[in-house]
Amino acid sequence: MTRPSDLDTLIARHQDGLALPRGFYTRQDIYDYDIAAYWNQSWIWVGHESQLPNPGDYITFDYGQESIIVVRDKEGALHAHLNVCRHRGSRVCTESAGNARVLVCPYHAWTFELSGQLRSGRAMGPDFDPGKWGLFPAQLRVFQGLIFVCASADAPPIDAGLADLAPLTAPFGLDRLKIAHSASYPVPANWKLAVENYMECYHCAPSHKEYARSHTLKAPHEMEGLMEPLQARSAAIGLPTDIYHTSGAAAGGAGADTYYRRYPLYDGFETGSRDGTALAPLLGDLTGFDGGATDLQIGPLNNFLIYADHVVGYRFVPRGLQETDIQIVWLVHEEAEEGRDYDVDALTWLWHVTSLDDERIIRHNQEGVNSQFFQPGPLNPMEWGIQSFYEGYLGLIAKPPARHAAE
Repeated sequence: MTRPSDLDTLIARHQDGLALPRGFYTRQDIYDYDIAAYWNQSWIWVGHESQLPNPGDYITFDYGQESIIVVRDKEGALHAHLNVCRHRGSRVCTESAGNARVLVCPYHAWTFELSGQLRSGRAMGPDFDPGKWGLFPAQLRVFQGLIFVCASADAPPIDAGLADLAPLTAPFGLDRLKIAHSASYPVPANWKLAVENYMECYHCAPSHKEYARSHTLKAPHEMEGLMEPLQARSAAIGLPTDIYHTSGAAAGGAGADTYYRRYPLYDGFETGSRDGTALAPLLGDLTGFDGGATDLQIGPLNNFLIYADHVVGYRFVPRGLQETDIQIVWLVHEEAEEGRDYDVDALTWLWHVTSLDDERIIRHNQEGVNSQFFQPGPLNPMEWGIQSFYEGYLGLIAKPPARHAAE
């Protein structure tokens, strides 16, 4: 991927404390470079182990022009492969999920083992060596059931952060979840505007009326006054009360950011529901509701909101220069049964209406940024997460892309 010739100039135009210059959201060459230099170099949450219970089960995850296969082999191990046939480049898996004994390219029937090794290149002659033509690998990590992949051979050093997070998230039993529902909300905007929107709650009070009724994050002065009682309730149900945040050099490098913080809901709300009452069975080893919610971040692109009875995962997936899918995934305890233990409409209500709000405000944001009159404005203190995102993003794209896992 060619590095934009004026990228250093564009980066230099950014001033700390201000939004990014317009070109970062409007130029096709910057978007293309984003995929090569940022997305391909980042850990991406692609799913949960519960989606792959049996040998041969696979899922695919697409972003930009890339596609990655995650598959469980006959011995039960998970593998991640780039979804690119080594013959002439066809997609090997064309469905989003399935089960297969081997992976067969639909174009010329090259056949790959679940491990990625080429079993057979049909009629390629006696001198052909299948051992040289296996699927390109991607890196893979599983954190308490959550599956992350990275296409780069030099992936961000996330292991230390995961080790620090492990005791904080353990009581939620993230490895004992299942997906209750998934939804996608297309928005005509650059992916960075969608990420930035999630990184701040300065907009929450004016833009998310339903969310603002229950979540104190929209009013830091109110939240702080409720923190001490929450911490006592959290400890009583078996939750640590630590705050954990590391990024940049402190995390070991760009893209290795991790964040954990539990904050209070308003009085009368046990969870993120319309009326404040429980939506599903308690997660993991929890013994009750504490009236709180946890923000969990693993790498800058992967965000989770954890209540005592369900988890909401977020992805903001680039599809084009100004085309992004806001993907929302709701997870519940693995033994919960739809219709008996939870109602999908009730479970998804809050983040469905909130995502509709987000589609609207992000769309209008992009429309304004597209104006020739746009100039980057100052960030509010509540937008500190955006500044942290900028530091990591600019740090990664400023240097040449690291080696691909295939190299």
